Amino acid sequence: MAAQEPARRSGGLSGREAARRLRDEGPNALPQAARRTTWRIAAEVAREPMLQLLAAAVVVYLVLGDRAEAAMLLGFVALIVAITLIQERRTERVLEALRDLTSPRAMVLRDGRHQRIAGPEVVRGDVIVLKEGDRVPADAWLLSANDLSIDESLLTGEALPVARVAAPGGLAPGAPTRPGANAASQVFAGTLVVGGQGVGCVTATGRNSEIGRIGLTLGGLDPGPTPLHAQTRRLVRVFSALGLGVSLLATLLYALTRGDWLAAALAGITLAMSMLPQEFLLILTVFMATGAWRLSRQRVLTRRSAAIEALGAATVLCTDKTGTLTLNRMSIAELHAWHAGALRGWSAAQDDLPAAFHELVEVALLASEREPFDAMEKALHELARSRLPEARRHPDWRLVHEYPLTAELPAMTHVWSAGDDAHGIVATKGAPEAVGRLCRLPAQELQALRTAAQTLAERGQRVLAVARAESVGTAWPESPLGFQWSLLGLVALADPLRPGVAPAVQECRQAGIRVVMITGDHPGTAQAIARQAGIDSAPAVMTGADIATLDEAALRQCVARTTVFARVLPEHKLRIVQALRARGEVVAMTGDGVNDAPSLKAAHIGIAMGERGTDVAREAAALVLLDDDFGSIVKAVRLGRRIHDNLRKAMSFVLAVHVPIAGLALLPLLLGWPVLFLPVHIAFLELVIDPVCSIVFEAEPEEEDLMRRPPRPVEEPLFSLGAMAWSLLQGGCVLLAVAGLYMGLLRTGIAEGEARASAFLALVLADFGLILACRSFRARLGPTLRRPNQALWLMLGLTTALLAVVLGLPAMRGMFHFAALQPASLVTALALGLSVLLLLDGLKPVGERILARRPGKG
Repeated sequence: MAAQEPARRSGGLSGREAARRLRDEGPNALPQAARRTTWRIAAEVAREPMLQLLAAAVVVYLVLGDRAEAAMLLGFVALIVAITLIQERRTERVLEALRDLTSPRAMVLRDGRHQRIAGPEVVRGDVIVLKEGDRVPADAWLLSANDLSIDESLLTGEALPVARVAAPGGLAPGAPTRPGANAASQVFAGTLVVGGQGVGCVTATGRNSEIGRIGLTLGGLDPGPTPLHAQTRRLVRVFSALGLGVSLLATLLYALTRGDWLAAALAGITLAMSMLPQEFLLILTVFMATGAWRLSRQRVLTRRSAAIEALGAATVLCTDKTGTLTLNRMSIAELHAWHAGALRGWSAAQDDLPAAFHELVEVALLASEREPFDAMEKALHELARSRLPEARRHPDWRLVHEYPLTAELPAMTHVWSAGDDAHGIVATKGAPEAVGRLCRLPAQELQALRTAAQTLAERGQRVLAVARAESVGTAWPESPLGFQWSLLGLVALADPLRPGVAPAVQECRQAGIRVVMITGDHPGTAQAIARQAGIDSAPAVMTGADIATLDEAALRQCVARTTVFARVLPEHKLRIVQALRARGEVVAMTGDGVNDAPSLKAAHIGIAMGERGTDVAREAAALVLLDDDFGSIVKAVRLGRRIHDNLRKAMSFVLAVHVPIAGLALLPLLLGWPVLFLPVHIAFLELVIDPVCSIVFEAEPEEEDLMRRPPRPVEEPLFSLGAMAWSLLQGGCVLLAVAGLYMGLLRTGIAEGEARASAFLALVLADFGLILACRSFRARLGPTLRRPNQALWLMLGLTTALLAVVLGLPAMRGMFHFAALQPASLVTALALGLSVLLLLDGLKPVGERILARRPGKG
């Protein structure tokens, strides 16, 4: 068979044969999503309904000859496109900088000599050479192996390396093994060699490899639009239809009652402009783009900004363990010295290392490599440097012989010489059962050793036993079994929890977000880490084997009460996320490995690790944590909630402010008053409304109880009946006040232009009151004014300056059909604006009771 050719030919493939296979079977690379060029991103932005609505409005205004309004709307289109393009292109550039190719450069044997080639050029049948620090370029079976250990956590989620041995007789194994199996003869693309050396024959590349099959799973997953996007689009359609319908009826009413069709058309256009809901999708787009920018300042990269608003509704956070909750960096947790059949313990939390433990650390160090790559050996070296006297580290000793780790004896053995080859020290470390057999312990002591090792393992620790022997001469036995061993004790290592994880988990719990751990690790380890992190592991840990026995309905019941899943495969992770979604949960999923990619894409919010995470995981995720800080997830959730709060405030303001604008455009038509608004007035008001609702409310600081309330219900509409009622009540108060002022001024007999100017000034001042009232759902005017928001005061200052120009310059008054304001009219307008502000502040308790009737208050 072609796959066995390298086993029979030491020269590997020929260059010609490798080129043919590369041409026929394709490069050793995973299918990747097409790069999002600037034009592609622009096309995606152009498909947004908000931009299409604004573009259509620009065309309408140009046809009507209202170039000022068209230019203003066109400016908003350009601004939104520019913000989105800049943010998206920045995202793509950072992703390209982060890209860690799944198929790295590889050492192969071709034409009888070693060659280093690009990973994508590796083909099936190539003989690859592996050593410490190499990333395996393709799936392969091993022709030879010497102390070879592989970190497969990117495929399995298991933090501990697994041993790899040569295939018996150099032949391909009869049946393929899955990643994670110990002492197997296969290695997999994307995994990392952490110890030893090996030579393998490539069996699968690219999409046919284990990592490739996981990548292909992503293609069939479509998370769909977020609930807020769908709700906003429905809201825009409803208000657009309502506005157009009302404006059409008003046009007909005006024409039929007054007989002036031209004036009727102008009044209808004014009313349509006053009710056109272009701000809703404008707000959503600006909030998402600005939110992505805010997240980037906290080292969180946004790949799909629509996921930001979903963060505020997240009810479940599914997190991987290795590299996400933990550092994926081993450290010594405990030492247990063996003496007279019993163990004496020492914890790393203690300041000093007692002399009784020096020999244990000394021999464990001798059983390790001088320049370690394996995480456990690095931890031993670190402990020896910091706690062991230099004389016992033996830098001048010489390694004269070593025994490789095998499937039959999973222990590493080194023979050392202190200068005299006639006498040497033999050190071994490995699985407690294996070292116990080497030491030929009595049954009772062997059981005591196993019990101690099991107790440590249940605390989430990796346990190694250490033993010592003496050697005489250079006639070493064929295996370590030929030495007379003395057991020295146990070394317990742990993958420590990331700093800040426990407080972050606690904050999630306070916010009503359930944290669920999904890992490929041992159940005991998973439960121990869950306890350290503050994740409730009751009632029990569920394993991948348990999940495989459940149908979808039973799994949906189990995920409602289980918070720790262990020994899970990629397909199990995906089923867990899908089961949670089927229960109506809003799921955020974190992870860094290829095994996490399908579930990252299936979740509402996929969050990948940027430093250690794989390219496949980053492509599948909506958010990428650039510094792999678990606490950044909570910051992202906090920001998501703040965005949703401020989005509701902005939407509430838009709805409330359109009530008096539309009402004051409609009432004169119905009551026979002189027309109050012309298109230029609506254009000015829109110039105020759009920046206020999109920029000012986006910059609002968070509410004090932001992370002390439960997530909003996923089915909760953007505008509940209570929220609509509160907005209509606020807007109605402004409408009644300004309409009453306009009617009173007209009845006093003052000029129409002065009445229009006074009513317009009163409306703008009342709108200021609406802004302050909508800044907080609960705080009264005093606390609200103390909330810092520089954008608010800047916009109010600019609006006041524009208003002064419009009312003060005769040319501008002429454009707006205003007359100069007399002192009495000016004072009246100012007094009414202040009265409206105080009225709206006094209504806050009523508004709070109205809003409290909806689920998920706040």
